[in-house]
Amino acid sequence: MRTLPDKVVTVQLENTTVEVDEAGYLFDPNDWSSEFAHKTAKAENVELGDTHWQVFSFMRDYLVEHGIAADARFVIKFLGNEFSLDKHDAKAMLFELFPQGYVRQACKISGMRQPRAWSTG
Repeated sequence: MRTLPDKVVTVQLENTTVEVDEAGYLFDPNDWSSEFAHKTAKAENVELGDTHWQVFSFMRDYLVEHGIAADARFVIKFLGNEFSLDKHDAKAMLFELFPQGYVRQACKISGMRQPRAWSTG
């Protein structure tokens, strides 16, 4: 759970700047771009592949539809449906894609705001 107040940090992208909190999460999810995702993934030592982009697409669509970021359990269910996996294997896949955790890497790279507290599924 995050307890520190938000501190604004400006990140320079090729053609624009975005504001992130001190942990690197976007303040405004609408500022997200593939360039931001690539830059953040590199900083997180995550090499992005097609499945990462499928997860990001699901997460971004969920945000638009529901007004909040998807909890890990919804992403696990998405992976299970998409790849015909049971819950255990879908969860393992999620943490294979994002070894440092759903919130730390998937949420940050996909442009979600940093959650105050979260269940990781």
